[in-house]
Amino acid sequence: MEQLEVSALQEEEFDKKVDFKLWKRLVKYALRSRGTVAFTILANIFVALVDIVYPLLSRYVIDNIIPSGNPQSLVPFGFVYAGFILIQGLGVMGFIMASGKLETMIAYDIRQDSFKHLQELSFSYYDKTAVGYIMARMVSDVGRISELIAWGLIDLLWSLAYVVGIMVMMFVMKWQLALIVLAVIPPLAVICVYFQKKILRHYRDVRKQNSKITGALNEGIMGAVTTKTLVREERNTEEFKAETGRMRKSAIRAAVLSAMFTPIVMCLGSVGTGLALYAGGISVVGKWAGIGVITVGTLSTFISYSTGIFDPIQQLAGIFAEMQSAQASAERVIALIDTPLEIRDSDEVIAKYGDSFFPKRENWEDIRGDIVFDDVSFAYKEGEKVLSHFNLDVKAGQTIALVGETGAGKSTIVNLVCRFYEPTEGRILIDGVDYRERSQLWLQDRLGYVLQQPHLFSGNIMENIRYGRPDATDEEVYAAAALVHADEFINNLDDGYKTEVGEGGARLSTGQKQLISFARVILANPRVFVLDEATSSIDTETEQLIQNAITKVLENRTSFIVAHRLSTIRSADRILVIRGGKVIESGTHRELLALKGYYYDLYTTQFRKDALKNVLD
Repeated sequence: MEQLEVSALQEEEFDKKVDFKLWKRLVKYALRSRGTVAFTILANIFVALVDIVYPLLSRYVIDNIIPSGNPQSLVPFGFVYAGFILIQGLGVMGFIMASGKLETMIAYDIRQDSFKHLQELSFSYYDKTAVGYIMARMVSDVGRISELIAWGLIDLLWSLAYVVGIMVMMFVMKWQLALIVLAVIPPLAVICVYFQKKILRHYRDVRKQNSKITGALNEGIMGAVTTKTLVREERNTEEFKAETGRMRKSAIRAAVLSAMFTPIVMCLGSVGTGLALYAGGISVVGKWAGIGVITVGTLSTFISYSTGIFDPIQQLAGIFAEMQSAQASAERVIALIDTPLEIRDSDEVIAKYGDSFFPKRENWEDIRGDIVFDDVSFAYKEGEKVLSHFNLDVKAGQTIALVGETGAGKSTIVNLVCRFYEPTEGRILIDGVDYRERSQLWLQDRLGYVLQQPHLFSGNIMENIRYGRPDATDEEVYAAAALVHADEFINNLDDGYKTEVGEGGARLSTGQKQLISFARVILANPRVFVLDEATSSIDTETEQLIQNAITKVLENRTSFIVAHRLSTIRSADRILVIRGGKVIESGTHRELLALKGYYYDLYTTQFRKDALKNVLD
C-alpha cells in the first residue's frame, strides 16, 4: 500500500481557498476555440433576452388587448409569440451543440498538455508517484473540469445575463418594487459563503479518497497473482472497504450540504416573490402611496420576474456548489501540469540540440562511449548519500559488470549513466564532455536499457520489436530477433510476428518477453548498453540464449551489466564489487577470484547453490 501513502501525501497540499487565478488558467483552454466560445456566448445572451421579453409580451396582452375586448387582436400576437419560441429554440440548439464541442476540445487539450508533460518528467517522478494518482488526474478530473467549463460556465453566463436583464427591467418599470424583491439578496449571499466553505472541504476529501481508491484498484488488479499466493484476499478487501467507506462518508456529507443549499435558496426566492405580490397587490388598488398605482399587467410582469430571477440564482448556486466540488479536481490537474522537471536541459543546450519534441539531430555528435564518473556523489531527496565521491573511468567498448548486495548502489550508478538522475555533486563525462552540456534526448537516443522485468506494449510482436525504431524494415526486425534467438519461439506461434502479446505482454512467458525486449533494444542499435539484472528472472536455457546474444551484441559497445547471476559476467572487461556506494574490489573474473575476497565468497557460494540445484533437479 506504499503507493496509496504517496498519493495521500500529494493530496494534503490542497487545502486552500478557491483560487480564481487557477480557474482563469483553465478557462484559457476554452479560449483556444475562440469561435466556438464567441458563438456560445452570443447564443446564451440571445436566449436570455428572449426569456426577458416573454413577460413583457404578457404585460402588453393584459394591459391592452384584454381590456379592448377584441379577441381578433390576439391572432397577430400569437404569431409573434410563436416566432419568439422558434427563435429561442434555435438559439438553445445552437449553444448546446457548441457547448458539447467545447467540452470535447477542452478535455482534449488538457489531456494533450498533461500527457506531453508526463513525457518530459524525470524518472524520479514515476519512482514516487502512484499510477492511480496519475490516472485519476488524466481521466476523471479532466473530464469533470471540461464539463464544468463547457456547461457550468455557459449556464453561469446565461444566468448572469438573465438576472442583470431582469433587474434592469424591474428598475425601469418600478424601482421601489424592485428594491423590495431584491431585499433577500444579502442574506442569500451570506448563505452562499457559508456553504461554499463546507461543501468545498468535503468534496476535496472525496477527490482525495478517489485517488487512493484508484491506486488500490490498480494495485489489486496488477498484483492479483501475488494476492492469491499470499492469501491476502480478505485483508485487501477490508483495506479497500475502509478506503471506500471514508469516501462514502465524505460524499454523503457533501451531498447533504448541497441538498440543503438549494431548498434554502428556493425558500428565499419564494419570500421575495411573496413580498412582490403583497406590495404590488396593494399598489394595484392604489392603497400604497409609496409605490404608486401600477397596472395588473405590470404586477404580473413583476411576479414573473421575481419568480424568474430566483430560478437563475438557484442555478448560480448550483454552479457555485459544483465549482467547489471541481475546485479540487482543478487543483490536481494544474498541479500535474505544473510539476517541475527535476532534470532539464539548459536553455543553451535546448537552443543547440533541441528538446524531446523538436530535436535538432543535425547538431548531435556521435558517441564513442568513453564514460567517466568524476568525484560523483548522489543522494535521493530526503535520504542519505547512496554514492560518495565515486570515481570510474570506462573506455569505449568496455563491458563493466556491477555486483553487490541489494541497496549497494548498483542501479543508482546505471541510472546516473542514463541521466535518469543527475549527480548531487561531481560530474559525469561522456567522451570528455559533461553530459549536462548536451541534451537528455541526445544521450538516451543512443542508450539501450533492458530491465529485469521487461515491459511490452499492447499490440503484436512485430510492433513491439519495432517500437524502438519505427522506420525499421521487416527484414531488420527479423534480423534483430534472430540475433537473440527470439525467432525460434516466434516462428512456432500460430500467428508468428503478428501474435498479439496482450496487456503488458501477459500472453507470453517472462523469458519470451525478455527476448523480445532484447531484440527491440538491438534494433535501435545503441552505442551504450545497460542491462539491469536482465537475466535474473528467466530460466537457465533462455539465459544461455541471451548470454550468447549479449556476447555478440556488446562487441565494440560500452556496456554496464548489473548482475545477480555471476555466471553471466565472467567475460566482462571489468567487474566492480559495490558496497555502501563504493568500489571495494575491481578486476576481471579471474583476478577477483585470485584475490579470494568478497567476490570470491559470492561466486563460490552461488556456484555451490547452482550445483546443488542441478543435482536435485
